[in-house]
Amino acid sequence: MRHECKSLLRRVALAMAVVLASSASMAAEKLMIAEFKYPAAAFRVNVIKVLLEERLGLESDTATGDHAMFYAGMHRGKGDIDIHPEIWQPNQKNFKAEYVDGHGTVVYSDKYHDAKSGFCVPRYFSEEHNVKSIFDLGRPDVAKMLDSDGNGKGEIWIGKSGWASTNENHVKARDYGLLTFNEVTKADAAVNVAALNDAVRKHEGYAFYCARPEEVWIRFDIVELEEPPFDPSCHKIINAKGNPEWFEQSKITCKGAPKTVRVAWSKSLEERLPAVTSFLANIDFDLDMVTAASYEIGAGKRDPHDVAKEWIDNNKERVDSWFGM
Repeated sequence: MRHECKSLLRRVALAMAVVLASSASMAAEKLMIAEFKYPAAAFRVNVIKVLLEERLGLESDTATGDHAMFYAGMHRGKGDIDIHPEIWQPNQKNFKAEYVDGHGTVVYSDKYHDAKSGFCVPRYFSEEHNVKSIFDLGRPDVAKMLDSDGNGKGEIWIGKSGWASTNENHVKARDYGLLTFNEVTKADAAVNVAALNDAVRKHEGYAFYCARPEEVWIRFDIVELEEPPFDPSCHKIINAKGNPEWFEQSKITCKGAPKTVRVAWSKSLEERLPAVTSFLANIDFDLDMVTAASYEIGAGKRDPHDVAKEWIDNNKERVDSWFGM
């Protein structure tokens, strides 16, 4: 028992030493965190922000934008963007190839949590109209029930412009044969949730790209549509950057590869603020916790900062481990 106590004290002392050694440089720094507004991302951002401020005494702020801007900011290493908590792989594989594997200016955490994605409809719609498979969305009778604007074509929300998954979903919709009677829509995640809520309230048809973790899995009774299983041979997506023919050259006829979500940071932080990168490397979010928090923020209309602070207060041992304690 005495040995265990001494070992614990040594670990605490070491963690405090790292923090104190970096305190002088921290006082002059303001870290910039990449921010998306949808609930899951807002939760991750605010957990990191609260802990930077309360545990490390460091000022932080957030910046909105897209992945291209965030990676470029981390690449420059000048504090434009220091931390990006919303790294979905393999969705961002092109950025990884350029900045992590190529330039070596962006670092990914080894720790991650699993994520899932596909296409969903409300359960009542699936059961009442026998919509079980992604290919059912291509049926003319189903597409008619997805037509909310009366233009003769159903709508399928595939994501927000700028997301890699949105391009992938557009190719899927074409190659699954869904665009004969449907059209894709692109909008912010909040727009999708509002449209889904309205459709459920009216007991109408609605089809959309669904990812876990997100509030929709708790807030609504939805089902994911069946797709052919992932295989690299049936999943070819071309990088849209610098290639105007990416859409024509891509071909996807199966589900996407399994997803993971992790944290990234600018390589320059490892010299500027090593205590911060040590903390970031130890963060271990998980699917269930982020999904639950997303529901509190989205459906519960709670402030993401308050949800993050409450989660931290209720999970002190886990959070302590992120700081080597």
